Amino acid sequence: MKALRLLIAAAILAVSMTAPARTAAASPDFAVGPQYDSTHVYVAPADFDRFMASFIATFGGTTSKQGVSQVTPTASQTISQVAMTPVGLVSAFGFKTPIPYPFGAERTGYLVTDIDAAVAAARDAGAVRLVETFPDPIGRDVVLQWPGGVTMQFYWHTVKPNYAPLATIPENRIYLTADAADLFVTRWQAFAHAVILSDDAAAPGSEIGRPEGHYRRINLRSGFGDLTVLVTDGALPWPFGRDMTGYAVADLPATLAKATRAGVETLVPPHREAGRVSTMVRFPGGYIAEIHSTDH
Repeated sequence: MKALRLLIAAAILAVSMTAPARTAAASPDFAVGPQYDSTHVYVAPADFDRFMASFIATFGGTTSKQGVSQVTPTASQTISQVAMTPVGLVSAFGFKTPIPYPFGAERTGYLVTDIDAAVAAARDAGAVRLVETFPDPIGRDVVLQWPGGVTMQFYWHTVKPNYAPLATIPENRIYLTADAADLFVTRWQAFAHAVILSDDAAAPGSEIGRPEGHYRRINLRSGFGDLTVLVTDGALPWPFGRDMTGYAVADLPATLAKATRAGVETLVPPHREAGRVSTMVRFPGGYIAEIHSTDH
């Protein structure tokens, strides 16, 4: 009997020593870096050039070569171009044909090291595929959805891109109700190896246009960049909830001056919140973004 107990104890010890290694191997980090992650912006073809010019005029940077191609698995044609700025990327699409379902609903495109393995890991973490992996002109893509309806695209390039690091990391701004917030955060953490930087259950409601109350703000960071979950009851005044990305700049007044000259409209005047000064703007073509600088 004593010999049997020793054998069982040895087996348990062996399992406990190897389990962490198996867990780590089963959940690698597929992020490449936030300089490869872009907000997807859909604009009318007539507004495309004005939007791109205004975005570069506001934040600096360069654009990729503009082209017209099919970027969806079903027949379609779109103008496409990437704006590469020191504060983040946007991938702009100006569809010349009706936009096939479900494209236009995805908020971001994340470059991954291995698209098949990343999709498998995301599904294990609770995401579902809205569109299965498909080829595009320069690689492969997939559209996924997480709890709360958070939709994003993973992409992989045949030829590995090489972008310079960003000056500041943009934040993916996700508005959810309490029904889905914790579940989304838990599942995103499991996939992205994200860490919670802060979780404020009583953030000032003035940050979301509701000065009479409070809301919950969760800030996370991973290899895919920063992500802010704004947990509300869903009753948000315009334009809150329409913004997808927040951009950090060194000099907010100077940035807003450049934006105004480029035809960008200020929707929410600069105001102090959570250790920073924040504003909300709308670019030609309709793209709404938050811009902020550290409040010294």
